[in-house]
Amino acid sequence: MKNFLLLIFAIAINTVQAQEDSEPFKSGEWLKFRIHYGIFNASSATLHLTNDNVNGKSVYKVRGEGKTTGAARVFYKVDDVYESYFDKEDGKPYKFVRKIDEGGYTKDMEINFDYKNKKAELNDIKHGKKQNFTITNKVQDLISAFYYIRKNYDFNDLTEGEFIKLDMLYDDDGVYQFKLKYVGIDTLKTKYGKVACLKFRPYVQSGRVFKEEESLSLWVSNDQNKIPIRIKADIAVGSIKADLDGYNGLNNQFKIIMD
Repeated sequence: MKNFLLLIFAIAINTVQAQEDSEPFKSGEWLKFRIHYGIFNASSATLHLTNDNVNGKSVYKVRGEGKTTGAARVFYKVDDVYESYFDKEDGKPYKFVRKIDEGGYTKDMEINFDYKNKKAELNDIKHGKKQNFTITNKVQDLISAFYYIRKNYDFNDLTEGEFIKLDMLYDDDGVYQFKLKYVGIDTLKTKYGKVACLKFRPYVQSGRVFKEEESLSLWVSNDQNKIPIRIKADIAVGSIKADLDGYNGLNNQFKIIMD
């Protein structure tokens, strides 16, 4: 009986430890978002995390795709593809790809990160130009930053008004400091039920697209997955909202509040 109780105790401790140490994501995770512009379902977007290889090193690859759907596609065609290849341990990006077509406005570029020489080479394929930028080991691209924050920050340790800050490079504007402000705890009604969330405000550049620096709001599930539940943006000509519309391959239980 004594050995049996010790065995049960050991299993319980290991189970708790496994839950505490559980990664927020794993290869195979797939997220889908439905994007609304006003009352219209304007487009959809997906993020798919898989395993890949860069220069003989096993890495994570994320492919993000976005496109307009239905009647919106007739008036304004969008076909966007983003790819990020990043380290499985420390989250450093090795390659970033951006191919977009938004109503005829196109970009086709690739960034390769060279940490040994502390530089990143941006290859503007459309215009046949290359640029070099000085980087540190802490730089992120637009997609890898999302996974880096999920893995490396304990949101329960954040206080309201606190900022998460990252160096980011994803375009020919160069390296800039990305700021994410923690707003507090919130509960959202979703197609899955009520979901406990943590609310953030990514700081964006005001002007042509966004009304103000704090025009963008992000709600993330308050569980071990830390997946986006809703994104809302006040833009110069209205508002856009993106809601989680599908998921698969989560590494942890998706928690729904039961009334």
